[in-house]
Amino acid sequence: MQCLREQDALIPRPRGSLPKVCAAVLVTVTIGGVMLFSPERSISLIALAALTLTVGSLLHGLCLLAEELLYHSNTRYRGQRLLSHMLPACGLGGKTLLAAGVAGLTLYLARHHLPHKGQSWELAFLVTVLYPLLKVLGVLGPSEVEVSDICEGRKMNVAHGLAWSFYLGYLRLVLPRLEASITAFHATHQLNNTSWGRGSRKLLILVPLNANISHKLEDEDDNIQFYDNLPNNEIDRAGVRGRVYKHSVYSVMDQNGKAHDCVVEYATPLLTLYSMSQESSAGFGEPERRQQVLLFYRTLQDILEHSLECRNRYKLILLDDKHEDDPHFLSKAILRHMEQQEKEEFCLTPPPHQEMARPFVGTSGASNGDMHNPELMSREPTLMISLDKPQPLKEPTENTYHYTRQK
Repeated sequence: MQCLREQDALIPRPRGSLPKVCAAVLVTVTIGGVMLFSPERSISLIALAALTLTVGSLLHGLCLLAEELLYHSNTRYRGQRLLSHMLPACGLGGKTLLAAGVAGLTLYLARHHLPHKGQSWELAFLVTVLYPLLKVLGVLGPSEVEVSDICEGRKMNVAHGLAWSFYLGYLRLVLPRLEASITAFHATHQLNNTSWGRGSRKLLILVPLNANISHKLEDEDDNIQFYDNLPNNEIDRAGVRGRVYKHSVYSVMDQNGKAHDCVVEYATPLLTLYSMSQESSAGFGEPERRQQVLLFYRTLQDILEHSLECRNRYKLILLDDKHEDDPHFLSKAILRHMEQQEKEEFCLTPPPHQEMARPFVGTSGASNGDMHNPELMSREPTLMISLDKPQPLKEPTENTYHYTRQK
């Protein structure tokens, strides 16, 4: 459980609605103050401010629309569906138009309460015109937090695409065949199937935060040695007949010198993230790479948790880069997760001293002959599993007994 808590401390959570709550509180306090000190003019002032902002947003949308109409109508919109696609894309949707209409109507009805009508309209006109200018210059543009929130919410990050590609193009194909591959591996190597625990029979997927992947695990840790490859899986894929998919088995030595065999590999999409951070044209630095690795881990974890084909066949291991000075950090991390998987196993077979068959078992685990035995009645209920084949349903038959009263 400790390793899970360490991973949860590194993975960023999805952003919540706290900014919306803060904005709502700020607006409520401001409007309350305006209505308290000048109740007669409050409605007109609020309507004027809302109209100014919405009209400024509409003007900015018209500036964007001019660019889209002149240069991108055919390539981005294929010259069709102008109203249904281009206008909302430029911010000229129904919500903005409705807000501007409501604000304008309210201001018209409360126009007599405006202070200094001439100056108010001049100020509103200047703010409306300056809004699109400040917007295109980036002064009022979305912050990095807003852009990140939009990309995460709409699944537009590089990490989202890599995680889905890794799942659809690899994990969903090989994980359902992993158990059969391990069984065949045991048969060819004359190994006992029961010698591998639950953690050893899963695919351990390593996700290092720095995305720096070595192609041979023994180069990272000399306590890890390559053992052999699992049998190849050949799948017809995208026109390639018998495309080969394989996994490697490694022996991981613990502190006592005992070898633990497991199927382990790095998440290969991280090679793409690392290569992108090395290319200046990609605009992808080290901070962005680390953030994308964390999003990749979170996205892949969410995908696999909802996948019936991959359930209970994998284990994601997030490797922190703060322990690079430890030469055996990798082997320790693998063994720690394998040990955790072993502890999570539940034994469903009853102890040897318990009898597997009884004439009649009630909810307390006692038979008819044992109902009056207080020692048996006080024990914990046990789950009894019948090995008999299911019997067909029978028609109900009447079984009436007539008792004669003795005189």
